[in-house]
Amino acid sequence: MSTASDLSSGKGHRDENFPVASVLIAPRHRPAILAFYRFVRTADDVADHGTAPPEEKLALLEDMRLTLMGASDASPQGVALRHVIASRGLTTDHAADLLEAFRRDIVKLRYADWGELMDYCRYSAMPVGRYVLDVHGESRATWPANDALCAALQVINHLQDCAKDYRDLDRVYLPLDTMAEQRAAVEMLAAGHATPALHGTIAALAKRNAALLEQSAPFASQIRDPRLSLEVAFIQRLAEDLNGRLMHRDPLSERVHHRKGELPGLFVTALGRFLAGRLRPTRPPAAVPKR
Repeated sequence: MSTASDLSSGKGHRDENFPVASVLIAPRHRPAILAFYRFVRTADDVADHGTAPPEEKLALLEDMRLTLMGASDASPQGVALRHVIASRGLTTDHAADLLEAFRRDIVKLRYADWGELMDYCRYSAMPVGRYVLDVHGESRATWPANDALCAALQVINHLQDCAKDYRDLDRVYLPLDTMAEQRAAVEMLAAGHATPALHGTIAALAKRNAALLEQSAPFASQIRDPRLSLEVAFIQRLAEDLNGRLMHRDPLSERVHHRKGELPGLFVTALGRFLAGRLRPTRPPAAVPKR
């Protein structure tokens, strides 16, 4: 059987759509975030590998889970993250939740409705932000806003990559009920251009995603750490811009990712919001006691 490293895509944290442990994050926190990222990236590559059999993928993810929990040392990335988690007194729950999402990626290829997709995001996206917040010692009362932003980012990725996911993995994250409402068929994802029905599906989902971004808008101002707060403000602005594009552009035939030259202007806007938020911080609801 292959190892998880054998199935690596070669993708790194600088290749993601949104910042990961950027220079905005305090240097003392970056190693813990990057250890988490490498673990997650390895598991994601296993789940997304184009030719490895499903049973082999599931076995490799189980090796990673056992390593995370201290019952094995089979995964180097799991060993590294386990040590970071122990040294900082963090929970393994977030990484374990992500492994559940990757298991679903292997065995679940369709999503019936928005509720099913949000349940998937509960495991595939929300734990990422929760882990970063825990690394920074932030209140878990920020989790609702975090969860909305992380879910929105995941939906944006799904919409951007909808054709590739279908073509390469026969995986469709567009809720089937929304496709039916728009008279779209899964097979339309194989075309070079979106049909009006498929374009309507993507636009409808982007519109629904905009509601999540409205919920996450106060998130940055709820964060005490100013560097993390600025990074979140920047990510929020990037997400709003991309989601707006997806309401009007065709991800099957048009570019729906940012070019490097577009980022400074978006950062300036985010910086203005960040400064306004520091002057008028939004208080999160009362903290929920840690489990």
